[in-house]
Amino acid sequence: MEIVKFADVGEGITEGHVQKILVKDGDQVKEDQTLMQVETDKAVVNIPSIKGGTVKVVAKENTDIKVGDILAYVGTPDELKNIPSSAAAQPNAPKAAAAPSKPNEPSVPEAAPKPQAESKPAAPHEGEAHAEILTTPFVRKLAEQLKVDLTKIKGTGPNGRIMEVDVRDAAKEASDVLKKPRHPEILAEKHAEEIEHVPLSPVRKAIAKNMEASWTIPRASHIDLIDATELNRIVSESKDKFMKQFNIKLTFLPILIKATVAALKDNPHFNASYDPVNREILVKHYYNIGLGAETKDGLKVIVVKEADKKSIVQIARDLADLRDKLYANTITLDDMKDSSFTITNAGSLGGGFIGIPMINPPDVAILAFSMMKDMPVAVDGKVEIRKILPFTLTFDHRVVDGAEAVKFGNELKSYIEDPEFLEMGD
Repeated sequence: MEIVKFADVGEGITEGHVQKILVKDGDQVKEDQTLMQVETDKAVVNIPSIKGGTVKVVAKENTDIKVGDILAYVGTPDELKNIPSSAAAQPNAPKAAAAPSKPNEPSVPEAAPKPQAESKPAAPHEGEAHAEILTTPFVRKLAEQLKVDLTKIKGTGPNGRIMEVDVRDAAKEASDVLKKPRHPEILAEKHAEEIEHVPLSPVRKAIAKNMEASWTIPRASHIDLIDATELNRIVSESKDKFMKQFNIKLTFLPILIKATVAALKDNPHFNASYDPVNREILVKHYYNIGLGAETKDGLKVIVVKEADKKSIVQIARDLADLRDKLYANTITLDDMKDSSFTITNAGSLGGGFIGIPMINPPDVAILAFSMMKDMPVAVDGKVEIRKILPFTLTFDHRVVDGAEAVKFGNELKSYIEDPEFLEMGD
């Protein structure tokens, strides 16, 4: 019998959310067949079967799991007959005898639990006697935190043992799981029933964690305007050609990426990260451009790898492919890591100026483009209506200074205002 666990997939991921289970208990599965999909804070991960055989699923849809938790077993029907169905995902395999659970660890399925491995029964309420409760210290503590009465729960584990999932299910049914401490100034008791408690999704947890890290960076910003009239002309005139010749919809973004890479080559400290331990600047000689992409789950960053080696056509193809995968929920961790510099194109969403964007750690800087607009501009002593593209460059002031930011901005402007030099490619 083989145990299918939620393995460490890297990138600092420690937990996930079982989004969809694709098999049923008793199904015959093949080696490497996808058993379920787990959403992490980066992407949706397919969990494959380790071998061929009969499957027994112990994870539940729409539940959170941690690295090391057991999701399923694959083996022969005889090997699986003592594994309880739809039990909580556990961090260890079944053992012949029970062992005391460590603090903050769920209990595990066991063939024959020993009495000494269990915690002592809770004291009867108001002198009321009840039978000994078969569970572990971790589950008992969890029940106390969630205000669940263990005497009213029927355990689904071996020999009627009360499992973590039993407590969580009971708490959910009673809505006690949502009863968290409330700030007295914000959540007055008289409004308690009118307040919805929304748990953070894995993506929103990742965003929160990333933003907290970003907020510790000493930052400054450089804001300027680009005359993008020529860029607008080139894109407008090339759209039909791109669609006919390359079957690609040309937008401003691939050209903006190409211009940004050119400016980064002239200003390498922006294509870097900061090592606070060794007090070093880690200058990167590769150009992986991260792009903020809004999804229904929140902001995600997709990465165009080696953008310096690609033509505008190739970058446009990469962007189309990454977006398709993002919205089809097939994006991989590799598609979302190793950025060296980040761009956020808020202009595609409409609105005015983006303001001050948050740096995407560990990058040194982030470049935000706002919406291109018609604006009056003085040209050779005359007022003309031009296509103006605002941008904001937010940077880590430990690594670069304002003068360097202005230099970067001026070079970026020169490339975008005269984009003919950029290689369209094929």
